[in-house]
Amino acid sequence: MRTAPMITAAALLTACTGGGTTRPQPVSAAPVPRYTASGLERVVGQDAAALTRLFGQPDAEVREGTARKLQFVGPICILDAYLYPHGSEPPQVTWIDARQPDGSPIDRGSCVAALSRREAAR
Repeated sequence: MRTAPMITAAALLTACTGGGTTRPQPVSAAPVPRYTASGLERVVGQDAAALTRLFGQPDAEVREGTARKLQFVGPICILDAYLYPHGSEPPQVTWIDARQPDGSPIDRGSCVAALSRREAAR
């Protein structure tokens, strides 16, 4: 007699969960872009003056404490260069992000190459 309520409860639980026979379907995700370090050697480790010589005046600058972000905008991409101090040396680029004007990902090295050809550069 005690097993009847348990069987009923198990049957109801199985009915609610679809019988346990359905498997979750994989979620289709957009392909993850691969980023290379090629071409970044002209930017990573540089200070703000070197970036200005390479790309021209930054289109935006943000300071937060001792950190600094310089943004360079071109027709092909937007590059954010993050500069952090190292001891008594001036802040240097330790990381960069790049994206197309619509926000889509772009290879960072390609963006560096495109921006270094801007008319305002040098």
